[in-house]
Amino acid sequence: MKTKQKHTVLLTGVIAVLILALCLGLLQELLRPKYGQLNIPEGTLIADYYDDPTRHDVIFIGDCEVYENFSPVTLWEEQGITSFIRGSAQQLIWQSYYLLEETLRYETPEVVVFNVLSMKYGEPQSEAYNRLNLDGMRWSASKLGAVRASMTGEEDFLSYVFPLLRYHSRWSELSGEDVTGMFRRESVSHAGFLMRADVKAAGTVPEGRPLADYRFEQSCYDYLDKMVELCAEKGVQLVLIKAPSLYPYWYDQWDEQMEDYAREKGVAYINFLDKIDEVGLDFSQDTYDGGLHLNLSGAEKLSGWFGQWLTENYDLPDHGEDAEIQELWARRSQRYHAMAEDQARELAELGYLKSYGAKKPE
Repeated sequence: MKTKQKHTVLLTGVIAVLILALCLGLLQELLRPKYGQLNIPEGTLIADYYDDPTRHDVIFIGDCEVYENFSPVTLWEEQGITSFIRGSAQQLIWQSYYLLEETLRYETPEVVVFNVLSMKYGEPQSEAYNRLNLDGMRWSASKLGAVRASMTGEEDFLSYVFPLLRYHSRWSELSGEDVTGMFRRESVSHAGFLMRADVKAAGTVPEGRPLADYRFEQSCYDYLDKMVELCAEKGVQLVLIKAPSLYPYWYDQWDEQMEDYAREKGVAYINFLDKIDEVGLDFSQDTYDGGLHLNLSGAEKLSGWFGQWLTENYDLPDHGEDAEIQELWARRSQRYHAMAEDQARELAELGYLKSYGAKKPE
């Protein structure tokens, strides 16, 4: 009898612990920021990848210069290339490395494309950007490494493990969307691409101010070396790029370092700032924020050129007979063009993209 009572007490205790853990988990999800509802679409991008059911020919890794400047749907429609952008705002190179490491556990693409702007950052920058980059990652050894490498001196590792410690003060901000967002997450991206069809022409681009030292930090080279080694180990071709964004300023001295590095490592490097005319970009029409990022028109031009370059330089798969992939990308194309039409309509009616986070012109 006593043994039976002990088993009952033990079972009751286990059930109580499980219920408590479930409640805490639900509470954490309730309080965690829902970036889509907060009109911060950049915060949704990392998690979008896990909802994608297929492998990809090409994976893009990097900051806003990839997720605003390249259109996977254009790569598919013009060249039949399947791709996904694992981009996030101000993604630092160690975050890029750990995202790449994680991605290559899920799939082995033919090509990985890495934007090198983050070579300019040798130290952690801010918690706000860390959260945008890391909150969406699933827990794994890769996320653990990314968190440890990214934390500023004021951050607490446990707050990443238990987000309740970081977001417990959001009680006053909660809305019905926080509840629905716990169970349903709608993507605003197109295979990682954030679309903006509005236009704000670039003005004169001033020369960058002189720097005391143009050399990239050794820590950045260390992570870039690890990316090169990981891709070689997995049999993946690595392509380094500098996207054609006019800001932040990209110094000739930085470009020379990247050219030397690519030559030494035997990897491709393309500085698209040198190919603006060849791509056909017009910064009076192809940017929505004065040259910092491309708009839809610019992204489609750049993706068209790059898709052609990829097919000429790499033996990418032919998906013409794969009905499942054809159907998937047909749905993506339909959604993509529907959003483009919606943005065009809103621009015609309002003069700006109110529904997409743009500010009303003064």
